Amino acid sequence: MTQRGVFEKVPRSGIWWIHWYDAQGRRHREKVGTKSAAVHLYRKRKTEVLEGRKLPEKLRRAPVLFDEIALDTLEYSRAHKVPRAYRGDCYMMKLVLCWFGRRAAAEITPQDIEVRLLALADSGRAPATTNRYRALLSLIYSLAIRNGKVHDNPARLVPHRREDNARIRFLSKDEERVLRERIRELEPHHEFELDLALYTGMRTSEQYQRRWEDVDFERRLLTIPRSKNGAMRHLPLNASALHALVELRARNGRSEFVCGGVRNARYWFESAVAAAGLKDFTWHCLRHTFASRLVMAGVDIRTVAELMGHKTLAMTMRYAHLAPDHQRGAVERLESTAPKTATVTDAVLGYVQ
Repeated sequence: MTQRGVFEKVPRSGIWWIHWYDAQGRRHREKVGTKSAAVHLYRKRKTEVLEGRKLPEKLRRAPVLFDEIALDTLEYSRAHKVPRAYRGDCYMMKLVLCWFGRRAAAEITPQDIEVRLLALADSGRAPATTNRYRALLSLIYSLAIRNGKVHDNPARLVPHRREDNARIRFLSKDEERVLRERIRELEPHHEFELDLALYTGMRTSEQYQRRWEDVDFERRLLTIPRSKNGAMRHLPLNASALHALVELRARNGRSEFVCGGVRNARYWFESAVAAAGLKDFTWHCLRHTFASRLVMAGVDIRTVAELMGHKTLAMTMRYAHLAPDHQRGAVERLESTAPKTATVTDAVLGYVQ
């Protein structure tokens, strides 16, 4: 016998719902679970209506939909992130809205998110890409919690995928020599843009968005008002970087942009790289080259992190293995604390013999 007010939304799903009317004639629906639990809750709600009790708070308010908190996040991104990061959020949000669009935000579970991210990974996306989608979902819920629209962040319970960032491609001295030769043959007026990248470590967007007002020739300082992590960064200019800027000023002085107003170096750099025969080398590798050469010159990791504009020190630790002599020098300092009765070297040699 069918119980009044109790129904299966999807036949044979085993998930039962109830629908009932309050004292004002408004209809309510609730997802319950088993049929027996649904029958019990339906009778309870009918009793509450007859006794004139107020509805539970979560039933008096319409549920907050996911697309509402997603749009809140885009507004936040527009106001607090650099334009490139905001455009990236907009691009990813299209897919995220396809996933969860009109669903109630509070009903989305960690399992729902993990299933979507696994499907993304199975489609061939890199771990870094799926992690960016996870980070965006986590930001959506963190802001919604701050705004009082939800109480939990399901994205935080989704495991972070391991990224393989061990391989660092940087420019050797011989490769740099060949690359410069090809640039001088094909695009000689762009060589100073290469110098600026090698001696400042700027990201391509940072370099090609820099205006002359950001350059202080007197103090030998270049300012990035808003880097990728949202903070201001000041880059000291060595003689090579300063010379590159002087030459670029002579060439691009009529433009407000240091590099003449073009958006990036792709149109000339990729052809020069191909002509030089460099494999797996992109403009971003110039940034790796900047960091790698600093570490190999003995500059401490924290200073390198500051110059690179890294948000965490862990991002810079990828370059630590490039300083073996620097690290060896550090442990050699322990020798000064050893007893003077016999050297460690003598002890080791005696043991080997």
